Amino acid sequence: MSKMLEEIRQQPEALSKTLQQEWKGIEKLKKQFEAYPPRLIVLAARGTSDNAAQFGRYLLELLTGIPVSLAAPSIYTLYDRKMNLEDTLVVAISQSGESTDTNLVLERAKENGAFTLGITNEANSTLAKLGHASILVRAGKEKSVAATKTYTGQLMAMYLLAYALGAKLERKQLETLPGLAEKALKLEPQVAEIAGRYRFMNHAVVVGRGLNYANAFEFALKMMETCYVIAERFSSADLLHGPIAMVDPHFPAFVFAPSGVTWDSISQLLTRIDSTTHESLIITDKSNKAAFESKRRAFRIQASIPELFSPIPYIIPGQLFAGYLATEKGLNPDQPRSLTKVTQTL
Repeated sequence: MSKMLEEIRQQPEALSKTLQQEWKGIEKLKKQFEAYPPRLIVLAARGTSDNAAQFGRYLLELLTGIPVSLAAPSIYTLYDRKMNLEDTLVVAISQSGESTDTNLVLERAKENGAFTLGITNEANSTLAKLGHASILVRAGKEKSVAATKTYTGQLMAMYLLAYALGAKLERKQLETLPGLAEKALKLEPQVAEIAGRYRFMNHAVVVGRGLNYANAFEFALKMMETCYVIAERFSSADLLHGPIAMVDPHFPAFVFAPSGVTWDSISQLLTRIDSTTHESLIITDKSNKAAFESKRRAFRIQASIPELFSPIPYIIPGQLFAGYLATEKGLNPDQPRSLTKVTQTL
């Protein structure tokens, strides 16, 4: 059994530890932001962590009303520009805490007047010590090159950050997330069985919108790095603007379909796909009755999940699928070619 699959199964415990062990520090951070509220938030990350940042952008703007920007590290590392970051919160996100460019963004931001925060899985890393504060992902050592438990841990850290910034979130709401992850893990036998259907898949498209837009990027990334599948990722709105023309029976669509305000757009896309011979597979839950009870091929989580809390449980079937598909293709998901666990770029 691959380390990737083992670490996917560890996510409920990792999420619970992150919430429990970081809560005291989050309450302290909340007091800091009450006294000095930021006018802008900038998130800096690469790879899987950048997908977590994409989620953070949606979550933080939705729940706090503070504008959020994704940093372009090259502005600092290659062009050596200074930014006016007074009254700005700059957050660097890195699994290892040793990503050279994101750490440099945080260092420069601190010099330019920002309040700085690091989110990492490594307590002794450079990033954990670099900022004014940190949020630690308590996932334990991640041995597989493909990040799984650290990704969902970073999503949990974003919920904690939102709470610290004044979002109307309650601890008891966040305490439901490990249990929802457990529910998602119960799909593993089904995921393992259906992965064989896609053994010869070389291209795919992954679709999400709103809070699950980041999951479209992350699911696609997992298929690219562990299965060598060329996976495009889109919002449902962008896909309908033209790229849907490339989807055919040999180019299946994987679609995140929660309940909530994004469902109308997702439903329109699925209807469009159904009207052709295109292949699709959806990830949904009991709260979206229309999707849950449809005859479409689906990973159906046996729980009612509000859209706000769907991203963590929804990515888990995608992670499992990538892990099992790699095995079906005769690949080792723990050691993708040309990749290492820590990537340092400038």
